[in-house]
Amino acid sequence: MQPWEKLMKKINGLNRFVKKNADFIRMFTAGVKNVELDSSERILIPKDLKQFANLHKEIVISGAGELFEIWDKEAYEKVIATNEVDFGKLTEEVMGDINFDKE
Repeated sequence: MQPWEKLMKKINGLNRFVKKNADFIRMFTAGVKNVELDSSERILIPKDLKQFANLHKEIVISGAGELFEIWDKEAYEKVIATNEVDFGKLTEEVMGDINFDKE
């Protein structure tokens, strides 16, 4: 739970008197739920979240940094179906200014 708590600490540090911050916090945390493992160490995805994510029979669990995402398999495949040029451009935009030698 530590990565989630670290993220929430940053989010809770946002100034809630700034409307866009308050709107973001409200929307980001709207579906947050704690879930427990059952006796077989499985998680049960709450019905409202299954409906929101449009989860059906086949799902994908995708590592997303320190967290993970649960996707409907078909929706996930559509999202990641990108050509190399698009991914190359996205990589440059997101990672281009990071200096990996400064760590």
